[in-house]
Amino acid sequence: MGRKPAGPRSTPALLALSAAGIAFTARPYEHEQGASSYGLEAASALGAPPAQVFKTLMASVDGSLVAAVVPVTGSLDLKALASALGGRKAAMADPAVAQRRTGYVLGGISPLGQRHPSPVIVDRSALRHPTVFVSGGQRGLDIELAPEDLVRATQALTAPIAGA
Repeated sequence: MGRKPAGPRSTPALLALSAAGIAFTARPYEHEQGASSYGLEAASALGAPPAQVFKTLMASVDGSLVAAVVPVTGSLDLKALASALGGRKAAMADPAVAQRRTGYVLGGISPLGQRHPSPVIVDRSALRHPTVFVSGGQRGLDIELAPEDLVRATQALTAPIAGA
């Protein structure tokens, strides 16, 4: 009979925050195979308000990959993303490209500790919360931290990039 590990496995995201000396709480939860929305699943499993839980989406702005961090309750406004970065056109990145670039699987892409870091832009609504939740680099693991620390750790820009 196998034993479950006592805590979350160290991921590049957790290691990056630890190395930067940033306070955070690893928040593991039981991931359900076949969940239709990883972010809403995380909010429900963690008992967190969905507006406080953020997903990381990889997009391309004028051909360059960026990591967009938006609330799980909405979508990414591609026009707003392009505008915030001074670009002309934005599109969602191919999932296979996103996984290769970040080193994470879909549903576990974190803005932190990516294999090949991309510029990060965080939706401005994150700053309204005392803490936010982002993926910890694997399905079933979120990180809770102050939004200002997320911005500092990722050297992110903030802008209104979330759509309804």
